[in-house]
Amino acid sequence: MALAGLHRMRRFGCMVLMGGALAVAALSGCTKGTATTSVSPADVDHLRTNLRKVVAQSRDRVFPALVNIYVVTVDYYGGKEHKSRSVGSGTIISEDGYVLTNHHVTSDGRKFRCTLASKEEIDAQLVGEDPLTDLAVLKLDLDQRRSDEPLPVATFGDSDDLQIGDYVMAMGSPFALSRSVTLGIVSNPQRVFAGEMAGDDGEMQLDAYQRTGLFTQWIQHDAAINPGNSGGPLVNLAGEVVGVNELGGRGLGFAIPSNLARKVAEDLIEYGEVPRSWIGVSIKPIEKTGLEQGVLINSVVKGEPAYEAGIRAGDVLVAIDGEPVNVRFSEQVPPLLKRVADLPVGSKLKVKYQRDGEAVEATIVTKRLQKDRGEEVAFRLWGLTGMQITEKMAFDNHLDSTAGVMVSGVRDGGAAALAEPALYRGDVIQTVDGQRIEDLDALIGFYDEMTESDSPPRSILVQFDRGGRNNVTLLKPKDDNDDDPPREVPKAWIGIDTQPVLKELAEKLGNATALGYRITRIYPQTLAAGSDLAVGDIVTGLNGEAIKPRGMQDSGLFARRVRQLRIGESARLAVLRAGEPREVTVELERTQITPDEAIRDKNSDFEIVVRELTFFDRDDNRWGQDVQGVVVSGVEAAGWAGLGGIRSGDLIQRIDGYDIKDIDSYRKAMKAVAKAQPDRVVFVVLRGQRTHFQYTEPDWNPISSDDGGNMVQMADK
Repeated sequence: MALAGLHRMRRFGCMVLMGGALAVAALSGCTKGTATTSVSPADVDHLRTNLRKVVAQSRDRVFPALVNIYVVTVDYYGGKEHKSRSVGSGTIISEDGYVLTNHHVTSDGRKFRCTLASKEEIDAQLVGEDPLTDLAVLKLDLDQRRSDEPLPVATFGDSDDLQIGDYVMAMGSPFALSRSVTLGIVSNPQRVFAGEMAGDDGEMQLDAYQRTGLFTQWIQHDAAINPGNSGGPLVNLAGEVVGVNELGGRGLGFAIPSNLARKVAEDLIEYGEVPRSWIGVSIKPIEKTGLEQGVLINSVVKGEPAYEAGIRAGDVLVAIDGEPVNVRFSEQVPPLLKRVADLPVGSKLKVKYQRDGEAVEATIVTKRLQKDRGEEVAFRLWGLTGMQITEKMAFDNHLDSTAGVMVSGVRDGGAAALAEPALYRGDVIQTVDGQRIEDLDALIGFYDEMTESDSPPRSILVQFDRGGRNNVTLLKPKDDNDDDPPREVPKAWIGIDTQPVLKELAEKLGNATALGYRITRIYPQTLAAGSDLAVGDIVTGLNGEAIKPRGMQDSGLFARRVRQLRIGESARLAVLRAGEPREVTVELERTQITPDEAIRDKNSDFEIVVRELTFFDRDDNRWGQDVQGVVVSGVEAAGWAGLGGIRSGDLIQRIDGYDIKDIDSYRKAMKAVAKAQPDRVVFVVLRGQRTHFQYTEPDWNPISSDDGGNMVQMADK
């Protein structure tokens, strides 16, 4: 992913393994001498052959452990829950089936399916994530394997041994193209980001309220990586994993060093998270400060360990537990932060710092580093999403405490948006109908109680904080399911389609006075089709009255004039055909239902919206009267139907043995399927003129409410 696009971008995983033994392995046998010594073609061929062998041997040590990761994700934006799909890469790091990848590959993931080098597809479960290093571990469901052979496992190398110029390979699934390898060299084994790309302490934003990169000295390389490579290995020429690729673009790639990744993976496997110590400060290198030694305390979080020990912003930390501290350059920031973070929680640090030239000593007791970002939930009937407030979120938003629930999104047209005053992103909900909301669980409890009630309230009094101001508003719960659109009262209609003929077009057609409406189509099986009308006729009058458009704004004038007549009457049309005037009589029939007026059905299990088949669908697709079914008008890309390959515009004709003729038969079929809960549901659809069999694999323990109803939709982070 591009460096500037780290926020919420889903990358397809890739791994990079690095090493630096190329010179000996590839150059052995080459002619030695001065720069002017000529190199023979035989020497070049020998070098090429040796390099090819080294690359192939290194590739084959890791390639079998390479994994393509397919993820179904649930994201929250616009006040709603959204499902989507993404692809990443990973590496098998143990015979137990543990797979190392990026956190941004697994983030918000609900389902994980891994394709092994053997082409086996196996489900996986999330073991743990560490956003601060953008690493995660999955575990393969080995019960699904068909082979008794041990899993291929990649070996970690020592990333500290990397030097500029060492050859490395990036492996993964760029653009979902699995099992790809690119070759490059290490450009910088200790890259840090600062200035416009990151804060003084190397902090970057992985997501809203979520930091990453604090402890990372990146391996910069030029082995090509693209979306899909994320999480894949960076491999050295000894066939060892020396990094996990995370960022890339425009010839630049950045990987998390293996020495950091290995320790994080071990913690995630053992604890499900990475326990870290924290003292509540951010730091700044002293290179441009005029200081000679130490590290500048850039900011201090009030009430946290360093603050309680008396340390304030502007102090200069010069020693920890008797060891001098000297952070002159940005590259020295991550090791110091990691040194503190790696201490056991509750450690006592004896520190020495300077304030106004005077030396001061203090003892800091570390506390557990908490999550940056809280869990998020969609409250569908309220038209908003809410987030648990963490200590960091409270600090960043100038809140006095973590009490309440922060509004993270509001749906247009939903109850929160229509309230007066409306709720906005960043508002903190404090009470609901007089009930104190201490945290997200409390709000979920109130919501569940409200939606399960036999007589839910028509309105809810919400007290919320906005920028230190205490506000109240009324929420009126509103279902976001689309109602059937209103149908127009049947009116008179002629079964033709027309385009306005204005002056310039009339001149080009050979008659400047032939202003009117040119017939572009005569619908089959209509009364117009049995009349003397022909495509190309220009209608210039209706029942003896001239009808001429003045501009494109009058394109619907002819149809409106026809609607003013009565169904069953005859209309006299004055037309020009090949420049010759004539009159054609047509019997008027009733208007046809348009797709916009069609009855709809929304199925929350398969996350699909269908509508009844209309006259105009048949005409557009050249379907005869014998063709029946329902038209797919909307499908969630990562829902059961979407994952099964069903698309908008498909005509569903059969579902698991049930013939689909109309909305009623469709609803009965879906109800029967939901009751039977089969492992596989077959949809037979007509796509254009071709029949397709689409196989869906429902998970009858869905992520969201199974009836699309009142339950909250929660991100199980």
